[in-house]
Order: sequence, then C-alpha cells, then structure tokens
Amino acid sequence: MTYNTINVKTENAVTTVTLNRPDRLNALTLELADELYDVLHELDQNDETRVFVITGEGRGFCAGADMGTQTDDKGRPSNAPTLAERMHQALVDIEKPVIAAINGVAVGGGCTMTLLCDIRLAAESARFQLPFTKLGISAELGSTFLLPKLVGPGKAMELVLTSKMIDSAEALDIGLINQRVPDDELQATAAEMASLIAGFPPMSVRINKAGLKLDADMDAQFRHENMALSVLKKTEDAKEAAAAFREKRTPVFTGR
Repeated sequence: MTYNTINVKTENAVTTVTLNRPDRLNALTLELADELYDVLHELDQNDETRVFVITGEGRGFCAGADMGTQTDDKGRPSNAPTLAERMHQALVDIEKPVIAAINGVAVGGGCTMTLLCDIRLAAESARFQLPFTKLGISAELGSTFLLPKLVGPGKAMELVLTSKMIDSAEALDIGLINQRVPDDELQATAAEMASLIAGFPPMSVRINKAGLKLDADMDAQFRHENMALSVLKKTEDAKEAAAAFREKRTPVFTGR
C-alpha cells in the first residue's frame, strides 16, 4: 500500500515505519495519524511482522503537531477522532513490540508518542521537549500517566511545567530513554534489537509485553503470569525452545 506521510519497510519480520515529512520535521497531521494507525493495526495482525520500529526521516524525529495544517480536518465527521486521539489510538493497543528510534528533536506530540512505544533508543543529537504549559495547552497522548512512571513524579512535573528542552544525555540519566547511541549507529542499533526480539517466540513476546503493561496490583499480575505460563508451556515454540536447548542448536520458532 502507498502512503503519503510515512514510509513502510518490512525485512526479516521487522517493520520499520518512517515518519516522512522531513520538510516539516515530520510534524504530525491527521493524515499522518490515520496512516500510522492503519499500518500498525494491519500489520499487528500479520505474521510477517513481529516487531515495529518507528523513526523519522531527515534531521528530526517529530516536531509535534503541525500548527500550519490545522485545517486538515475539514470534511471529517464531527465525532471523528482528534489528532491527539488518533495518535493515541494508533499506538496504545498494539500487541507487538514497538521500538522508537529517535533521531533529532522530539517535541510535544513527537515526544509523547514515544512514551506509548515499548522501548526508546535515541541518537546522541536527539533532544526532547514537552512545551505544552508554555503554549497554554495541556499534555496529551496519556503522557500525564506514562511520564511519571518513567522518570518519577517530580521530574515529570519539572519537564512539563518548565517546558524546557533536554538533551539525550539527560534523557538517559532520568530514564526517559533506554539507550543513547552515536547518530550514525541509531538505525543499526534499533534494527539489531528488533531482530533479536523478532527471533524469539512471537506468542511469548506478545504475552510478556501484555503482562508488563497490565499495571495491576501484585495479586492480579501474579494471576496473569500463572495463566500466561500455563498457556505458553503448551505451545509448539516452547517445546521447540526446550528441544533446541537439549540438542544444542538454534531454535526455529513458528508462532504456534
């Protein structure tokens, strides 16, 4: 399928989705949000994809909402999702792992969308900003829930209320990102991690992701783990993993 605002490439079970509006620092529009929603939800149900990587074309990851295209909702039904709602819908319920490979600036919605990803890798030149307060608006995409969980409530309050820009070194230090890598190694690092995960049993990957995102109390998490374990132990992939270990060979997982 052809898209206007994103590029999509699948190789070795890893689908890379590149935000492709480099002349606008990949700023978000309703069209981009719709295309991102469509491709993620379609390929989330496709066995040829096991892991997603989201990155940006050009010198920036995403500059947030494109303030110059706020009329692109003309002709949409009055009850159609807003840009923030559509971006949240695009990412929040994806079952397969989503890795953000953050190149350059990630501002506003470009930053908060990475919080909905499962793993965040950033280039050394990456910078992050949550400018909502100074713009007279509120933070979005569930960031008031997700950000304190990553960086702690005090640091989250600081980042949102001061609207300050931080570099990738500080982002790593406070736990906003998982890894900081040289600019020219970002895509290779993301691809290597994605390929590693894609090589594991797909059902196990999805169920473990779901368990980590459950956000329940200890008893509920324990019950989820027990149920998941009882299901996964019966899969062909679990049996293949055990057999490969005994036979000292590389396992071949089929997702069954």
